[in-house]
Amino acid sequence: MKEGGRLFEYVKPSWQERLSFVAPEIDLTKFGASYTADRPSISPAMPEILSGDNLHIIINKLYYGGAQKRPDGNYCRVINNAEGKAYALIGESNRKDVRNAVEAAAKAQPGWDKRSGFNRSQILFYLAENLEQRRKEFVDHLTALTGKKTTESEKEVDATLARLFHWAAFCDKYGGAVQETQLYGTVLRIHEPLGLIGVACPDEAPLLGFVSLVAPAIARGNAVVVVPSEKYPTVAMALYQVLETSDLPGGVINILTGARDHITKYLAEHQDLQSMWYFGSLEGSKFVEHTSAVNVKRTWVNYGMKRDWFDSEQGQGEEFLYHSVQAKNIWLTMGDIFAN
Repeated sequence: MKEGGRLFEYVKPSWQERLSFVAPEIDLTKFGASYTADRPSISPAMPEILSGDNLHIIINKLYYGGAQKRPDGNYCRVINNAEGKAYALIGESNRKDVRNAVEAAAKAQPGWDKRSGFNRSQILFYLAENLEQRRKEFVDHLTALTGKKTTESEKEVDATLARLFHWAAFCDKYGGAVQETQLYGTVLRIHEPLGLIGVACPDEAPLLGFVSLVAPAIARGNAVVVVPSEKYPTVAMALYQVLETSDLPGGVINILTGARDHITKYLAEHQDLQSMWYFGSLEGSKFVEHTSAVNVKRTWVNYGMKRDWFDSEQGQGEEFLYHSVQAKNIWLTMGDIFAN
């Protein structure tokens, strides 16, 4: 975005370290091609997982189009808790699941974009309020899954709530500006949503990182297909009921679980996505940028570098808004008026 002299494409945030490494050589044809190598092996005792002490195990489906869906390949993977015990089963997404989720997002995005910013903000505020009602549940979930102290989990949940309220307030802001021009007239810069955005979330701060990326995107009228933390996906999956009871139209947020790079491969290659955000490995960042050049997709990658999601700039700075919109310039020319 070069409008108004803002050269964001050529600079980096002041907090981010200078990229001093050489991008690794990877086989782009094999990246993310298979998820079986990354899937944890299932022990012979796995069929007994629903008996005895493991009766409370969580079973999650995929979530797209406003409903829970079984994975197309009927595969699942085991997610262990901090003690190494089976905690949940999650669906393993494949190419068909990506296609279905993108189609659901494409149906929902035009209607979501046409809603007023005030209406979108009401829904996000409602989402935050409903999440706050289940604060203890999410604190316990984070503690059991990640092994964090209760105080640390409380800090993450509280930061997540604050972030939702923050982005809810931006639904009717950041709409554009009036720009000066050297010609006689003026220019209106209008910020429009990109449309459909693919998002691959980091493993650190699985709840806060998820919300920090999803909230600004939908606040500005986009629909998203999200890959939650590969290591701790059930935290994001626990948001199903919150999303379903917060007046959020089905298809605005779509969640696919499984191997991050496997799902990213098909998101980056998909022709109907307008942008791909990837917060994973350096190799994955290179793949996303290379593959997205084919279909002229905007990208936002972390080059394998971690950020502090609790920080007000790194976790909710203006760059989140910048990557959520595209600028349209409307020139209003004016002719000179001469007196007789």
